[in-house]
Amino acid sequence: MFLSFRYSFTFFFILFLLSPSNVASTSTLTPQATKIAVTNRNIQKLINAGRGTKIRGISEFKRYLHHFGYLQNRNNNTFNDEFDAPLESAIVRYQRNLGLQVNGKLDSNTVSEMITPRCGDPDSNTTPHHHNHVHKTHFTKNFVFFPGKPRWSRPMPMSLTYAFSRENMIRSLSMKEIRGAFQRAFTRWASVIPVSFVEVREFEFADIKIGFYNGEHGDGEPFDGVLGVLAHSFSPEIGRLHLDAAETWSVDFVSTVSEVAVDLESVATHEIGHLLGLSHSSVKEAVMYPSLRPRGKRADLNIDDIRGVQSLYGSNPNFRSDWSLESDISANQASQFVRPLRLASTLIITISLIHSLSS
Repeated sequence: MFLSFRYSFTFFFILFLLSPSNVASTSTLTPQATKIAVTNRNIQKLINAGRGTKIRGISEFKRYLHHFGYLQNRNNNTFNDEFDAPLESAIVRYQRNLGLQVNGKLDSNTVSEMITPRCGDPDSNTTPHHHNHVHKTHFTKNFVFFPGKPRWSRPMPMSLTYAFSRENMIRSLSMKEIRGAFQRAFTRWASVIPVSFVEVREFEFADIKIGFYNGEHGDGEPFDGVLGVLAHSFSPEIGRLHLDAAETWSVDFVSTVSEVAVDLESVATHEIGHLLGLSHSSVKEAVMYPSLRPRGKRADLNIDDIRGVQSLYGSNPNFRSDWSLESDISANQASQFVRPLRLASTLIITISLIHSLSS
């Protein structure tokens, strides 16, 4: 069966963007664990693959799933092209975590998600809270914390400082544009929790350190060039936020015409969520969903993002919502409920892929 019309254009558009003629990789990884090279020639074989089959290219999916925490490997990170039981189990866990149809196969939706640019942080929880409900609510809990549930352990209300690395910046955007994107991103989180964020000049002494880096940059997680991994950050209280300098970062898709442009504000908002203690969500509309398509924007906090971060830090006293949430931290006097009012409308994602595959 061929790819459904609903997904085929997006799928092959991303294949086009990731083709060697359009993307020059700067990574030293050979082969890369964070990018999957899928061609039109072998896509149908991959989609029809099942346990026991051997198809060239399966090893790339194994390598990818291993990198993001789904597949164990004890053979010096070498992988074969057999569709075996461990791969099938890894695909099932991946599909559950990413909110995809669970069938254990490399179907069009799963492959499309795997080749979509994403955050470099592994998906921490392989069994998300699909049927776990927060006390006195009717919302499904999909948000996930880092192992050990780390958070910034300071008195409430809390203030965290952030600074930009002078040596590790990009020239495609002005500092005013970069600062503006991050200020808006920090403000979104500050509006729902009793935490404020203040920019300072002293990079070395800031709680949160932000920079753009190429390839290997000293943390053991090298960037892979255009698309692939967009950024990564670290759990509390490490405070490091790294973005791939090779990306075409944008704050305005009207003035940025590149087909591989990435919205800086969306990625910044996502990575700040990691800095606060949230891992990846399975809710596709959530800021903490791990992937973001080229020229896509997802910067407004979803209810899942809000509930997750408020369960770590409590609620901003000025935040109003139409649902109740009980905070589970004693530092904010626990048992704290949000007053019921109207919740702001959630983000509607509109992906505009206007460029022809033949151009």
